[in-house]
Amino acid sequence: RFPTGRTFHRFINPQGRAVHAEAQAVHGISAADLVGKPIFSEIAEEWLAFTDGAKLIAHNANFDIGFLNLEFGRLGHPVIDVGRVVDTLALARRKHPMGPNSLDALCRRYGIDNTHRTKHGALLDSELLAEVYIELIGGKQAALILDAVAVQMNGAGEVADIDISIGARPIALPPRLTEAERAAHAGLVRTLGEKALWLKVEAEAGVAQN
Repeated sequence: RFPTGRTFHRFINPQGRAVHAEAQAVHGISAADLVGKPIFSEIAEEWLAFTDGAKLIAHNANFDIGFLNLEFGRLGHPVIDVGRVVDTLALARRKHPMGPNSLDALCRRYGIDNTHRTKHGALLDSELLAEVYIELIGGKQAALILDAVAVQMNGAGEVADIDISIGARPIALPPRLTEAERAAHAGLVRTLGEKALWLKVEAEAGVAQN
């Protein structure tokens, strides 16, 4: 997957729920900022249309998906299938078991500029997480491929199929096995019986070479 530049960002009216001082210190959003904003039911279909068919990438996904599924449940809407969800915190913990694996720590690890992140903002965090996710799944290797081929985008803003052809070597690599090693291997294979997998592999290789 590659970033498309498309974003979805909405403030939601908490419908009378208080915005605690501790929470405001984290994200910088006050109750006054949310006056007149839509309630969840008014933007739910828009969000579903935006995310339709896409994987949902989240850091500590159980936290975010839990809130979303609670709201969808109240609307009588099917909850989000966990098969669509990729938890970057779980990915990071597998790849870097010694941590730390917070979003800020992963940005530092991968050299992603997060100096403009002074609060926990949903849109900014999502944009940073998109970059982190690409690195977690081997982004640098993917970048090498993209530098070598022209990437075509379809009308939906997605990457179209890329034809990467790998030609044969102009000069075959010399064999690394010695004749003594070949003979020892053949002797071992003969001891495995007529149904040995190696016999089938060597027979197919002989046909291919002929």
